[in-house]
Amino acid sequence: MPELDPALVARAAVLAGRADRVVLGIAGEPGAGKTTLTTALLAALTARGVPAAWLPMDGFHLGDANLDALGLRQRKGAVETFDGWGYLATLRRVLSEVDHPVYVPGFERTIEQPIAADRVIPPGPALVLTEGNYLLDETAPWPLVRDVAAEIWYADVPQDLRIRRLVARHVAFGKSPAEAEAWVAYVDEPNARRIRARRDHADLIVPVG
Repeated sequence: MPELDPALVARAAVLAGRADRVVLGIAGEPGAGKTTLTTALLAALTARGVPAAWLPMDGFHLGDANLDALGLRQRKGAVETFDGWGYLATLRRVLSEVDHPVYVPGFERTIEQPIAADRVIPPGPALVLTEGNYLLDETAPWPLVRDVAAEIWYADVPQDLRIRRLVARHVAFGKSPAEAEAWVAYVDEPNARRIRARRDHADLIVPVG
């Protein structure tokens, strides 16, 4: 797990002190290291005694059966392949329902499917970290997601490194190198350009090496 800049941890801890529940979003392109940054931040906050929890946006991927029904299976990862309204509703639940556990979906990369009630936001105060591609997108409902978050940070990584990571990840989960490179070129990169166009709307740009 990478060592975080202490200033990032301190900034997140200040956000956590604003209210019993606060949402901090981590946006970025596919392969930017959003999950790595989120898990490192979660560990650092926990070590400081700051209650924190994780709600991954990937848990709101549409399942393959729905993608097939919509003709979107070959665009998996595009903004229209997520249940954005369900994600927004869950973020609102997390902020308002502090007295009992809120179970939220996760995402299993080995099967490339969302898993219902895979994670839990425990009762009580917490900084809720949520990472995903489209937290800064300008189409509905994503501006409402932006409004729910106290801040949204952008995980920024050199493009050549990000693409290498993406290809390696696709190969690790079953694609051939040629299939992985094609998927990155024709699916991931159009999504990345859309996400990168909103980079300057983030509250903070976080370099991720």
